[in-house]
Amino acid sequence: MTTTLAITAGVAGAFDLIAWAAFRLDKASARRQRRRVRERTLLVLAVPGGVGAFVAMYAHRHRHKTAKPRFVVIVGLAALGQLAALAAAAGLLGR
Repeated sequence: MTTTLAITAGVAGAFDLIAWAAFRLDKASARRQRRRVRERTLLVLAVPGGVGAFVAMYAHRHRHKTAKPRFVVIVGLAALGQLAALAAAAGLLGR
């Protein structure tokens, strides 16, 4: 693994973890009728942490924010962009 790929994967993983945690915290708060994470904050975190946000939205028994088209589009595009960036760092694009 090259240094660039390792750094890119590490940073992406950190952003994914933060985005995932924010989405899960918001869902837990919603279920307990407590103060929620602002939608703007979730979307801002989803841009660099697209894969983590996507997993938080769809890979759990309790779907979260999947009925909101804005979230579906932004998180989907962010996840694709993040995967493309990792592929580029790995040298898989442009061959």
